[in-house]
Amino acid sequence: MSPTGKNADPTGNQVPAATVARLPTYLRALHLLIERGVGTSSSSGLAELSGVSSAQLRKDLSFLGSFGTRGVGYNVEALAESMNRVLGLATEHRVMIVGMGNLGQALADYRGYDSRGFKVVALLDNNDGVIGKDVRGIVVEAMADIDAVVERERVSFAIVATPARSAQDAVDAIVQAGVRGILSFAPISLQVPDDVDVQAVDVGSELQILAFHKQAREMGMA
Repeated sequence: MSPTGKNADPTGNQVPAATVARLPTYLRALHLLIERGVGTSSSSGLAELSGVSSAQLRKDLSFLGSFGTRGVGYNVEALAESMNRVLGLATEHRVMIVGMGNLGQALADYRGYDSRGFKVVALLDNNDGVIGKDVRGIVVEAMADIDAVVERERVSFAIVATPARSAQDAVDAIVQAGVRGILSFAPISLQVPDDVDVQAVDVGSELQILAFHKQAREMGMA
């Protein structure tokens, strides 16, 4: 990410980080329309499916190029293809999951990777009782072998599902092995080099935000 909080898309345009965060939602809505056999969609229809205003949708898409025809709407498949390119999903990304406890096994069992351009190719853990176990056709391997696994499987991204106490060590090993994209479910702040991207998913924090909004409503503040 640049110092301005923007990301360059494949065309060289600077896309705000907030817009990038909404693109997967738009893409999910487009896939839903494709599944329904819808060929074109108005900005209001796509915005409603995405949970944003029409103005926000049009503004976000304006960063990606010229889309839509006045009086006709957006070609759903063409827009989805363009968004795939912008998100870097034109080619499949290979993913490994580190930490095969309950959360890691649940993530390995998730069925939505393939349809979104990702393929889980490796599972890693430090626990001898887990190493060697078959999870959905993939044998769990030892963290000690991470360098070889990353090279053999051509891993692009890593998902960290370890306990918080061991997350930094896991991330250090992942970075050392050459992976530069990490999705972390560990509820701690991770230290990584500047050339490594980390996206954190903290369920506890999200619930706390929901608790704030609930309290605000009850107190008549929202």
